[in-house]
Amino acid sequence: MPQPNPEFAEAVLDVVAGIPEGLAMAYGDVAAAIGSRAPRAVGAVMAYYGDEVPWWRVVRASGHPVRDHEQQALEYYRAEGTPLLWSPDRTVFRVNLRVARYVPLS
Repeated sequence: MPQPNPEFAEAVLDVVAGIPEGLAMAYGDVAAAIGSRAPRAVGAVMAYYGDEVPWWRVVRASGHPVRDHEQQALEYYRAEGTPLLWSPDRTVFRVNLRVARYVPLS
């Protein structure tokens, strides 16, 4: 995976840093907020630099957190009061984007 363009990366990180506690954005939402249609490029930025910002607030379009980081994300969601939806057996969760989607002011 090539390293993201520095200006694009900075724009992505600025948007993610501005997501309030308890809310979330999908990768595509972050891309749209900076005038891009490249959610995968947002994912690349998060893979390289995500530890610099509240990474758990960026989720897949389904509301599911980053793969292999679900438990750590869940701890943050619980601490921040992020609205979650659970599977019937309560083993799988996702952020309720209908309630928790953040839309930054332009």
